[in-house]
Amino acid sequence: MITLRPLDRNDADQVADLRVRPDQEQFAGTVAEALSEPAERFDLHMILKDADPIGIFKIDRQYALDYPFAAASDLGLRAVIMDHRVQGQGYGTAAMAALKTYLPTRYPDATNVVLTVNFRNRVAVHVYRQAGFVDTGEVWPHGQAGPQHIMKAALA
Repeated sequence: MITLRPLDRNDADQVADLRVRPDQEQFAGTVAEALSEPAERFDLHMILKDADPIGIFKIDRQYALDYPFAAASDLGLRAVIMDHRVQGQGYGTAAMAALKTYLPTRYPDATNVVLTVNFRNRVAVHVYRQAGFVDTGEVWPHGQAGPQHIMKAALA
């Protein structure tokens, strides 16, 4: 069973050994990088399989400040890291689909969750689509690893 839960930065040791494949780091980054983001803007969350952490993601509460295509009421989904040992088993899709009901309980004023995903990261694009994210048809050309699709999902 996949569940989502806030990650207290003091409990970072629970997720310290999670890693994407080396070729995916350019897209998702590392757990250490996610943990270094300022808490004033970014909330960290865990993806659990049963009680075991298998991934993390960041929610950017001020996403619209840097991404003009986002509304002030949108949350930004950033740095989704699924451990390489569990990839390809449907857990990422299940976790991303769960965002639509999980996020409103923590961010009741948010209307959408928005993300950018690199054109070359085809597996991630597929996962987001399977989880109910819609490609807006717009392109964010300023991605660190190249141009990105802009995708969003309405929150329940």
